[in-house]
Amino acid sequence: MSGPQCCENPPTLDPSAGVGSVVELGGLNSYVTGSSDSNLAILLASDVFGFEAPNLRKIADKVAANGYYVVVPDFFYGDPYVSGSSTDDWLQEHGTEKGFEDAKSVIAALKSKGISSIGAAGYCWGAKPVVQLAQSKDYIEAAVLLHPSFLTGDDFKEVKVPIAILGAELDQLTPPEIIKEFEEILSSQSEVDYFVKIFPGVGHGWTIRYNDEDEKAVQSAEEAYQDMLNWFIKNIKN
Repeated sequence: MSGPQCCENPPTLDPSAGVGSVVELGGLNSYVTGSSDSNLAILLASDVFGFEAPNLRKIADKVAANGYYVVVPDFFYGDPYVSGSSTDDWLQEHGTEKGFEDAKSVIAALKSKGISSIGAAGYCWGAKPVVQLAQSKDYIEAAVLLHPSFLTGDDFKEVKVPIAILGAELDQLTPPEIIKEFEEILSSQSEVDYFVKIFPGVGHGWTIRYNDEDEKAVQSAEEAYQDMLNWFIKNIKN
């Protein structure tokens, strides 16, 4: 279920990255950024490298600048994937089902603070818990999946909230033909708004694990960020 692309271009983790802070929320340490007075929140579910990835925190800060309270939980409890180690062993210890349960706890904590509308975005590993959240109207109002992993068509048959899927042309884990399969399932459910886009010339992980000196890679990541933000602006409202 995993492959080399899942772990390529590992970030240099930095617990001090970002302008936000780390607090306990719903039983998990979480990077939070933006106004705590906002009643609109966005949850970002990381890839296997976890919540200390600088690019992920940079995205969180940018989303927060648009008026959202943004939360990036540490779903791995201080044990993100370490480049070069066994992905299968790590995934056995860090299943997406646990991520889904933890995400529900974080969302409950947000709602207890008066948050009225919540969106969630999942990167790679994080896409599976976000899809599971999207299968009910009890948790979130909109979802975005970016280079998702560990998903099948069945995951989309029960989706109940607006969902966007951003895929990569060169993704070996979830290639365009699989993304198109997901789109066909969503298109058969007329009551669910959806958006699907395949980004040309990029591979798995392009939205957060890119070379800052590669202008084209940076532009593709920025375009994905803007698509995600636009989806939340459209669907996460007071």
